[in-house]
Order: sequence, then structure tokens, then C-alpha cells
Amino acid sequence: MSHERLQRLELLIAKEGIEALQNSCVMIVGIGGVGGSAVEALARSGIGKLILIDGDFVQESNMNRQVVATMNTIGKDKVLVMKEKILQINPNCKVEAHKIFFDKTKKELLDTNIDFVIDAIDTISSKLDLMEICLEKEIPFISCLGMGNRFDPSKIKLTRLDKTENDPFAKAVRANARKRGMTLKIPVVVSEELPHTQTVELNEAGKTRKERIPPASTAFVPPAAGLLCASVAVQTITEKIKRKH
Repeated sequence: MSHERLQRLELLIAKEGIEALQNSCVMIVGIGGVGGSAVEALARSGIGKLILIDGDFVQESNMNRQVVATMNTIGKDKVLVMKEKILQINPNCKVEAHKIFFDKTKKELLDTNIDFVIDAIDTISSKLDLMEICLEKEIPFISCLGMGNRFDPSKIKLTRLDKTENDPFAKAVRANARKRGMTLKIPVVVSEELPHTQTVELNEAGKTRKERIPPASTAFVPPAAGLLCASVAVQTITEKIKRKH
């Protein structure tokens, strides 16, 4: 990688920080509005290896908030579109793309040497599976909670699961985490904005409420949450260097 490509970041984190990022591996699970923006920020930060996990393809309804969505990518696998974008930003990045929906049966994917995990999953059971695996393997991670039905990115913050409020999704995650006997002292990105109520049915044939009445979304909130997640990942990796010195 050329020095010029990362020189502005190097002004903040020094050469040692850049080298730490180039030698690191980050897994991102969920390449939607949150995860896609997180991945792009990580690619622009010089992360050496990125592991992408998402079982979905690009749809026209993704256009308002997802970096993978353009008229040319509709119908294509999100992870493959994201991989191509990463390599256009940083051709030296090693990219693994897995077109799968994550759950506890995919545990072996975390057996590799991973420095950080970003959880951008919107299914509660899979989200908790990933949290449990990261806790068990002692892999640093950040989990993004509900960003739908919100308009104000300034309300997004970094906190812990046990300190969240005003978020129905967080409430459900907490309740299910307790049932599993998990700690609630889990780092999360959450919005303090009260979610708007969305009652418009867009798909009568949907099997779940989410499919029938999908959450409203903007180009502001999910990407902003993704950028915060990426920032936490980069700071976690570079903080290790500071502690050594």
C-alpha cells in the first residue's frame, strides 16, 4: 500500500498504528446499511484482512441507505459487491466473502485469527449467537442495535447493553440474553432517538411482521452507526499498540 493513501490517518495514529491495521483482521456480519458503511470505512483505514458475511442480495429498496446498492448491483450478492468495492479502494486487502446467514452453526468461521468483530445483524437469535461466540473466544466486538424508524444520527452513541433505553430492539436483545445466561455488559451502538411508528404494510405475502411492515430507514442513521462501529474497531486495534509502548 502506498504511503500517500494512508498518510492523513497516519498523522493521527502514527506509523505503528498503520502497521497494526495492515496486520489486522476484522469480521463484519451483516452487509446492510450499518455493515456496508462500516466495511467501507475499514477498507479506507487500511485493514489488512476483511471477512464479510451476509446471505442476502442487493434490492432496489436498499438504495436509500446501503453503500452496496446502485442500479448496476441490483440482484447481485451483497458480499461480492462489497468485496469488489473494497478492492477498488485497497487492492492489497485480503477479502473473504461468505454468502451465508450467520447462526451458531457457523461458529468455525471465527476459528481464524480475528482481531475484531462488528455485529450488524438484524435477527435477534443470530445476533445473540455471534455475541456468545465472541465472548467465548474472547474476541473484541461491537454490536449495533436498532437503527430503523429513526431520523437523527446525532442521537447515536456507544454504550453497554445493560444501559440501553428507548430501543425496543435492545429490550428484546436484553431479554433474550438474560434467558441465555449471558452478561449484559456488552459494548453496543444504540440510538437514543425514540423510534417512529411504522404501520404501512408493503408486502401482504410476507411471512413475518418485518417482511410485511418493514422498518422505515434513512441515508443518515444506519451509515452513521456503521461509521461509529468501524471507529471502535480501529481504535481497539490501535490501542493495543499504545499499551505495548
